[in-house]
Amino acid sequence: MVAYGAEQRVRVPAVRARWLRQTFVHWPFRPEAVQALLPPELTVDEYDGAAWVGFTPFVMSGVRPAGLPASVPGLPPFAETNLRTYARREDGRDGIWFLSIEVACPLMLAARAVGAPYHLGHLRVATDGATVSYAGSRGARGVSYRLRVRPGDPLQPTERDVWLTSRWRAYTRRLGRLWETPVEHEPWPLARAVVDVLEETLTSAAGLPSPLDGPVVHFSPGVEHVRLGASRTSSP
Repeated sequence: MVAYGAEQRVRVPAVRARWLRQTFVHWPFRPEAVQALLPPELTVDEYDGAAWVGFTPFVMSGVRPAGLPASVPGLPPFAETNLRTYARREDGRDGIWFLSIEVACPLMLAARAVGAPYHLGHLRVATDGATVSYAGSRGARGVSYRLRVRPGDPLQPTERDVWLTSRWRAYTRRLGRLWETPVEHEPWPLARAVVDVLEETLTSAAGLPSPLDGPVVHFSPGVEHVRLGASRTSSP
């Protein structure tokens, strides 16, 4: 069972931020199809016999190095969209594995140094009455998405809801080594969501086949107190 609250304290964060207006769209896939996209150090995590891939657009706000005082503003808000799955090391520690990361802020490309698969693109997040819309494209490569959702009532998370949305470390790979980035924030406040529009080519660009079933969708207004630790090589 994945922890609803953070598994560890990030006592000395490298970066602080807020993650806002986040939608989680998850599809089930055959585990072997997702395992083929993971490095050898990781094994795909499964729920109900399936591997799950999440498409998660959101707004990054207040991003700043932790050493700056609170009176110093962070970067202006910008959009980011992750395509991710879930995996475990041999010791059982679970985390996120990113298949791709679209971002509107060039400064975030520095995380490529530890293997984070960032791609600079044109991204947009807009709220219009009862709907939240997301759109993005990756240069001239034809990788793009459009999503419009209608958030509903707040929900009390089930075990599957927590499993799909709550992870407390990210794994990346660079120069033949696995890297781990710890994260801490308050539990996600989740709501139901209805999809009005969903068009995307991120999954096919990542090498995924068609999913086994339709998407499971959640919306969150966001979390305000995100603390990202320094990335470090992940030892057994």
